[in-house]
Amino acid sequence: MMRGRLWKIGGRIFDLSRQGLIMGVLNVTPDSFSDAGKFFAVERAVEHGLKMAAEGAHIVDVGGESTRPGSEAITAEEELRRVIPVIEQLRAKSEVIISIDTSKAEVARAAVRAGASIVNDVTGGRGDEEMMPLIAETNSAFIIMHMQGTPQTMQITPQYTNVVSEIADFFRQQYARAIVYNIDPMAIAFDPGIGFGKTFEHNLELLTQLERLRACDRPIVIGVSRKSFLGKLINSAQMSDRLAPAVALTSLLRMLGADVLRVHDVKENVNALKVTEAILQRAK
Repeated sequence: MMRGRLWKIGGRIFDLSRQGLIMGVLNVTPDSFSDAGKFFAVERAVEHGLKMAAEGAHIVDVGGESTRPGSEAITAEEELRRVIPVIEQLRAKSEVIISIDTSKAEVARAAVRAGASIVNDVTGGRGDEEMMPLIAETNSAFIIMHMQGTPQTMQITPQYTNVVSEIADFFRQQYARAIVYNIDPMAIAFDPGIGFGKTFEHNLELLTQLERLRACDRPIVIGVSRKSFLGKLINSAQMSDRLAPAVALTSLLRMLGADVLRVHDVKENVNALKVTEAILQRAK
């Protein structure tokens, strides 16, 4: 049974023990692993963001820098050029919650100014010393993700003594840091970073022990959509074959304790979550 878990996003409080959230992925990059730059143009990105909102996404997560294994970093100026027009237009045309997927405080500041309410940082606040002060200053919601290494190095030789306990410790440490910076505890959520410096076995171990990862009763965000370990599980190299396993995991992981599911295919995952929530509510 899930205990009450509240997540503060802007001026709203969501009870994630009653309703999980679907976060739609909007990559505004020319080299995304999942959509090959399909939404790199501003107009197409905005159109896709609005489509995800119409299909039931609670959050649209806008990212301008690829973090796939081996990807190269880009400048803050280039990242701003990619994401800010998209966020501005989404905010003007929709009331959907907008998240900025960035590890740069400068980009996060501009994104919040443009209409984002959540900062989703793959470095968990470690990549830029100005990030946590910015989160506190702007009262943004904050997703602290775990990544071993950098996108350039993370999948070379990921190693842990105990992957679950080490990531749980990392969450507690970053939570304590965030509190020192006066970040609202209710605004914090954690993401174990499936595929970010983890082997196939590490990914499976983390997914089977979600509740052991929970730090300070904060929400858990999970992103498995279209990731390579799904292809390995089903013995297929086709990206399209990863949809059904990802949808199945949306239901399973929600039942195992995930609170926010970060996905590419919104409609299918929204419907899976609706069915799952109906069963969970009846089971209480």
